[in-house]
Amino acid sequence: MGPTHPETIELPRLRAKIERWARELGFQSLGISSGQLTQAESHLLEWLDRGYHGTMTYMSRHGSARTRPHELLPGTVRIISVRMDYRPEDVVDSLAGLEDLRNGYVARYAVGRDYHRLMRRRLQRLADHITDAIGPFLYRAFTDSAPVMEKPLASHAGLGWIGKHTNLINKNAGSFFFIGELYTDLPLPVDGPVTDHCGECSRCITACPTGAIVGPYQLDARRCISYLTIELKGSIPIELRASIGNRIFGCDDCQLVCPWNRFSQPTEEIGFALHPQFAAPPLVSLLAWDEDQFLRNTAGTALRRITHEQWLRNVAVAIGNGPRDQAAVEVLTDRLTHPSPMVREHVVWALAQLQKVTRPVDQQ
Repeated sequence: MGPTHPETIELPRLRAKIERWARELGFQSLGISSGQLTQAESHLLEWLDRGYHGTMTYMSRHGSARTRPHELLPGTVRIISVRMDYRPEDVVDSLAGLEDLRNGYVARYAVGRDYHRLMRRRLQRLADHITDAIGPFLYRAFTDSAPVMEKPLASHAGLGWIGKHTNLINKNAGSFFFIGELYTDLPLPVDGPVTDHCGECSRCITACPTGAIVGPYQLDARRCISYLTIELKGSIPIELRASIGNRIFGCDDCQLVCPWNRFSQPTEEIGFALHPQFAAPPLVSLLAWDEDQFLRNTAGTALRRITHEQWLRNVAVAIGNGPRDQAAVEVLTDRLTHPSPMVREHVVWALAQLQKVTRPVDQQ
């Protein structure tokens, strides 16, 4: 695709059309920024220097291309950021999912179809609409799929502000939404950032089960349950296992307690609907899944970001944090012969944890 000739395009009028097409494609809002990320770059370098990224070495790759869009896609002068809501149920229902420790909790962004594919397809269709209107232009679509500073870009485009938990918050929609981008050479009119509305609130900081939010706007990913259950490929640190509770893939706690999410609305996107299989799955049944079952049951979902071994690791920890009953002991015992040393390690830990439970077996 070659560059366009902006002098022949009525840019404000084109922008209005792009906003309309975005709404028709299921995006709740759209904003445009110039891609200047000087402050975000400094913050990233400081974050990396502190080692808060843990084993996510990809965060330090690509040099400055992550924070300088024109280096990632030469010719880029604007970033079109879009928002798509995904919350599948009321916040109260999500909180209830954390209460019964016999069942696993899956972060609500992962209980439906994989957002990466859905968002990229919609962004491609948005680009197709633009092409149909003005001819070929330079663009590239992203959704959590490349070295892109999505949250700072969306913040600069006016889609929200980055809260103390480091997630993006929209004053009218909370934080349960995905964001995606079109890098482009079209010099479209830009939006401005919105102001921070966290105020004195610190609920997200105090609610974090593992203390990963080490200060306002500071996240130590090494302690974050999303990192521990998804990004981390090896053993979960022993000192953090008990705090994970029944969370087997990601964590929503900092969002669930955020006052702004009282304004969030259940998604209208069918693809993000809560799959019954992951609404409140019994942990003992999940640990019994062999690899074929895992691959079959998680096909087309974001749960495929982890391996079967990670899955068993996470579920074993969750069972160890739950009530001691015969079914839990038996399913863990069956996994003591698993070929993976990592799985066996966490199974042994879980069995030891259940032995500490003072309630008699089968008498809850």
